Amino acid sequence: MSLKKTYIRDVAMGKPVQDLFVLAEARQAQSKNGPYWSLSLQDASGRLEAKVWSPLAARFTDLAPGQCVLVRGTPERYRDKPQLVVEALEVVEGELEPADAAALYPTSSVAPEQLLEDLSALLKTELRHKPWRSLTARVLADPEVRARLLAAPGAKSIHHAYAGGLLEHTLAVCRLALAICALYPDIDREIVLVGAAFHDLGKAWELSSGLVQDYTDAGRLIGHIQLGLEVVEPFVARTKGLEPELAMHLKHMILAHHGELEFGSPKRPKTAEAMVLHYADMIDSKLNTVAGIWSEEAGPGCWSGFVRSLDRFLYKPAATPRAEPEAKVHRNQADQLCLLPLKA
Repeated sequence: MSLKKTYIRDVAMGKPVQDLFVLAEARQAQSKNGPYWSLSLQDASGRLEAKVWSPLAARFTDLAPGQCVLVRGTPERYRDKPQLVVEALEVVEGELEPADAAALYPTSSVAPEQLLEDLSALLKTELRHKPWRSLTARVLADPEVRARLLAAPGAKSIHHAYAGGLLEHTLAVCRLALAICALYPDIDREIVLVGAAFHDLGKAWELSSGLVQDYTDAGRLIGHIQLGLEVVEPFVARTKGLEPELAMHLKHMILAHHGELEFGSPKRPKTAEAMVLHYADMIDSKLNTVAGIWSEEAGPGCWSGFVRSLDRFLYKPAATPRAEPEAKVHRNQADQLCLLPLKA
């Protein structure tokens, strides 16, 4: 029988909460009133900041990310966001029921296996240069790459931070990049697509998977851009017939996809194709972040709390009414690509 009844998305200011969560973060600190714990609680619907104040905090000496906890408390507003003031906390020992484990870990709306199948099919359909087809097929068929991709989140907390998130983001960036290329026929769309498929591959080694996503040692010391290049390079070297100029261009695109040095990019984009990849990556990551801000109940006219990752408040506008029935409109190839759904 599942213990989980209430989800973080349902938390309302001033409404008591008593439920099961996993600790995504746990940090002990000291205030003038004594020790306290700063926690980040997680379930499949999101995260919630929480505080355990003294004297209750003194009862716990070893809270750690990954522990499952039963928590009772009341949400209060702090910096325009809800923060749970914990009144009681109990660490849950032993294995969870499958239903509870699933309720605690967010996953993509489409099964990761389906996302990987869709990515493979897109590459097979769109790539005509035999070395590109061979390279992408061998990378995605590699047992270690495949296992890591199926479990990997797209980020630690800001966007696509759930199982299958990396594949969901990768597929969306591939589709966005193709839509952009359709408007600019001089761009090498095939290398853009290969770069989009592999640009964040290193995140499967940078971040751990499971109940809590955190940075691995390699993630902290090296980072996903260099890790991704290290994974791809041996496959590139073994790909028969791949022109050295194309191999070098692909490596540049992976290294430059963050766009600017201050954003962690070892190189700034120096080709049109690298620019397309950078902006497609930015579009999907930012829009996924925005989509994650709003609850299902949020209607037009709502303002969010301050979104630190975007450095702004967000507004949810009213949508343009849809005509019934919708008029039939002839669209060219670029329009059709732009209207492709970003999720499989």
